[in-house]
Amino acid sequence: MRQNPQLIGGLTLLALAIAPLPSFAQEPTIPKIQITPITLPIFPNSSQPLGEIRAESAYILGAGDRIRLDVVDVPEYNGEYQVLVDGSLNLPIIGGILVQGMTLQQAATEISGRYARYVKRPILTVSLLSARPLTIAIAGEINRPGAYTIPLADGRQFPTITQAIQLAGGTTQSADLRRVQVRRQQLGSPDQIIDANLWELSQNGDLRQNIVLRDGDTVFLPTIADINLAENRQLATVNFTGKITEPIKVVIVGEVFRPGPYPVSSDKGGNSGTTTSSSAGSSPPTLTRALQVAGGITPKADIRQIQIRRLARSGAEKIINVDIWQLLQTGDISQDIILQDGDTIAVPTAVAINPAEAIQIANASFSPDKIKVSVVGEVAKPGAIDVPPNTPLNQAILAAGGFNERARTTVDLIHVNENGTVSKQAIAVDFSRGIDDRTNPILQRNDIVVVTPSDVAGIGDTLGLILNPFLRGLGFLNIFGIFR
Repeated sequence: MRQNPQLIGGLTLLALAIAPLPSFAQEPTIPKIQITPITLPIFPNSSQPLGEIRAESAYILGAGDRIRLDVVDVPEYNGEYQVLVDGSLNLPIIGGILVQGMTLQQAATEISGRYARYVKRPILTVSLLSARPLTIAIAGEINRPGAYTIPLADGRQFPTITQAIQLAGGTTQSADLRRVQVRRQQLGSPDQIIDANLWELSQNGDLRQNIVLRDGDTVFLPTIADINLAENRQLATVNFTGKITEPIKVVIVGEVFRPGPYPVSSDKGGNSGTTTSSSAGSSPPTLTRALQVAGGITPKADIRQIQIRRLARSGAEKIINVDIWQLLQTGDISQDIILQDGDTIAVPTAVAINPAEAIQIANASFSPDKIKVSVVGEVAKPGAIDVPPNTPLNQAILAAGGFNERARTTVDLIHVNENGTVSKQAIAVDFSRGIDDRTNPILQRNDIVVVTPSDVAGIGDTLGLILNPFLRGLGFLNIFGIFR
């Protein structure tokens, strides 16, 4: 049967007319808000879940921030706006809107809700153009604690913990780098506490510990419970430890030749003293340098039990025990502790002195080069002489030329005590004896050794005193020829 083309064409048009529209003709779903994100750090070392950390780490708006607002199809609302001192934005049509303490997403939601009164389903793009200067606080074991303002102009990045510490003069020698804390304010919730282990950063290069700071953060460096001498030396090499450029003030008491308060400087090329500056290659002030400044240790010093008394920022006193005999014997450089301003060094008195050790200590750098003693009386060269520290009595007599033919072998050792009294000790000299407290004691600065004449010389001197007037008379008569 032949088909009518006109009938077929009419049926086709009818079918198209009554068929449902394709899916692309349906009304599309339009998102309400679009946000331009900014890259912000996360804190994997926090105890909070990672998702929560990311949410809380969003940038918080505040006075001084500059943002860009774009409203699709409403160009007259577009523009750059600055958060005012009161924390608000002054926008077209809607006027002032408070955004202080909000994230970009929260601010965009608030702005969209306000514009919905005037624009049907507004589409917003909110972005941060320039961040306000950061104000952070640093407290605890830091050289210059306080509040700091850090500008972020010219594309500067947000500062890290170590950069903030450097800005505040670096850490003290008492800082516990393993328990650094960052306190961060949260809108409508308790402050967030973020722990950072800067020791891991310094030793293993764990950059996750170098947290990026935000406006309003507080960095706290606690005082270490027990100071590790080895770590004390390592800490001095870290770039965020305070670099000492001016002499520190310490007090040295006990068995040193000149006890008292002293400024101690950094060592430039191995020199000691009290210079007022240091170069890039200088080393920080140490215990042995302080002992040198105080004239060195006395022969009675107990170098195994030296104590450093150090005040923490909290006011508590820390006691650090140091054994610099280990420094001499094994080269344990950690015993030469790095000092900090306000330290007190106490050098105790030894209960007993080992003669062999006394010689080694006398040759140490923290012993004085020379001490002055006096050997008077019947010696070849009587008077004041310079001798090495820990010099025994026998050696001092030999340094004065030894006994002359008139000398008695028993000498008097006169010593001025610390309380101002004078002690006298008669000692029978035996040049074959080693160091001994009774027969060959170690001399101290300003000791006087008196060598008296022997009995025979004493009798001769007495006769001379008696006969001298008579002999002088004989000489006078002889002038006139009486005894010619």
